Amino acid sequence: MYEATKRRHVSEQVAAIFPQTVTDQIFSVIKLMNDADQLVTAPVALAFSDDYTDDELYALLIQGNLAPAQEFPISYDGDKSAFLGHGYILIVKDNPKAIYIDFSKANDLSELNK
Repeated sequence: MYEATKRRHVSEQVAAIFPQTVTDQIFSVIKLMNDADQLVTAPVALAFSDDYTDDELYALLIQGNLAPAQEFPISYDGDKSAFLGHGYILIVKDNPKAIYIDFSKANDLSELNK
């Protein structure tokens, strides 16, 4: 599950909203947690806190009721308004040949389709 040798893929919709610096760090956290045997299910969800500093934001990795949610920081000093404050939830899927980041179906993406 979530092997480091798999390709990494970000959906076009996520890539249009989230900077690559942020998604790269999400992949790094997934790798680190997998190496530490802390990932117990796939897929996992990510929710983002509206609290942030000039150079850091916070995400919560959720594995349902199988493990406690874990908060982690993401370093980013750019404009955060495109992706924070919208309630976006990302899903990190473990596909056979790739680890894939996409929006959760729970998101209201109607504003993105305008």
